[in-house]
Amino acid sequence: MVKTKITAKNKVSAKTKVTAKVKDSKRLVIDASIARSAGGNEATTSCSKHCRDFLKSVLEICHRIVMTSEMMSEWNRHQSNFARQWRVSMVARKKVDYLDDTKNNMVSAISNKVESVAVNKKDLDAMRKDFHLIDAALASDRTIASLDEAVRELFIAASSSVGELKSIVWVNPAKEEEQPIFWLQNGAKAEKERQLGYRREEK
Repeated sequence: MVKTKITAKNKVSAKTKVTAKVKDSKRLVIDASIARSAGGNEATTSCSKHCRDFLKSVLEICHRIVMTSEMMSEWNRHQSNFARQWRVSMVARKKVDYLDDTKNNMVSAISNKVESVAVNKKDLDAMRKDFHLIDAALASDRTIASLDEAVRELFIAASSSVGELKSIVWVNPAKEEEQPIFWLQNGAKAEKERQLGYRREEK
């Protein structure tokens, strides 16, 4: 399990209404796992609340999201009512960038590298299922938000051999210790501790 702890002088509660604007807008890849879990005002579980507040913050701050046809298909199948309404608001504010699904040689090469380092078929299938997130991240600002800790661990392990993965930022909105909303408010920077290639021994 990833135990990333991000320190900051001023911690921001996930319940804080976000109105801050940042200079640098980032294009974020948001997995359908967040769309599925995000609840409305009636949400009761912490995960549902955290995902809702994360999406609200993305809407209010100047960040954008990227979508591929595969991502849109997943969102359409799994998104909660809140996430569907949020997505409509994002489109209305022109905060959605649609990416071409055309594969390029670089992405194909990276995919082959990832497949070559998989320990077993189960791990390989898990990474293949979410490689479209990596693809979208590489085509935008190398930043992924997802609840899937299992596949995160697999890509962390793969980054030891696949250099292109190392600088990809991965954030889990449900992990309070990662301070995801504070991170969004401060520009969603590619902080070293959030990158797949970060190793705790580098401290």
